[in-house]
Amino acid sequence: MNKTELSKTDRIIAEIGQQIISGKYVPGSSLPSEAEMCEEFQTSRNIIREVLRALTAKRLVEVKRYRGAFVAARNQWNYLDTDVLQWVLANDYDPRLISALSEVRNLVEPAIARWAAERATSSELATIEAALNDMNQHHQDFNAFNEADIRFHEAVLSSVHNPVLQQLNVAISSLQRAVFERTYMPDEGNMPRTLREHQALYDAIRHQNADAAEQAALAMIASSTRRLKDET
Repeated sequence: MNKTELSKTDRIIAEIGQQIISGKYVPGSSLPSEAEMCEEFQTSRNIIREVLRALTAKRLVEVKRYRGAFVAARNQWNYLDTDVLQWVLANDYDPRLISALSEVRNLVEPAIARWAAERATSSELATIEAALNDMNQHHQDFNAFNEADIRFHEAVLSSVHNPVLQQLNVAISSLQRAVFERTYMPDEGNMPRTLREHQALYDAIRHQNADAAEQAALAMIASSTRRLKDET
């Protein structure tokens, strides 16, 4: 979603959220009063209160009764929130956060691949294959390849039929987008390997080979982690 499509409330949420993450307001410090924020953003108290509720839900802000709004400690921020994750990565490409998120990928994605091999229906296989075909067709086009890559992983996750895991999809997709932007390499060495890795995962799922699917997922994560380390 680009800025022109954001509501005024969403724009203010994004602006204050990014100010917090960039360090303009450090953890433990107070945000300006509601009246000051109304003045700064030329808006109503109702909108500012809605903004603060949203930032509280993202765990960037704590509202203390009679005292105002304060910036939460970094370890309380909700890194599974798409906005928070994107703001953090855009502001400071923190290798510790990437490492932590890569650990989560190592924990979750091989299990997703294994279960997909055991559970995917024929229509879900067709969706995964269609995304893979688009990756092959558009591998020189950054945006089209990225979109197809995300669609591939979303289709694999969807085929697991686990509504709780599905909730992690937003965070996993966010991480994959962030990592992808640093590791997209449409050159002779990396792109064929990336496409082979996705083909191997699809083939393993199609043949209902859970062990091979798990290994394919691990190989994919190892490659992107290695490319990340080369970049950072």
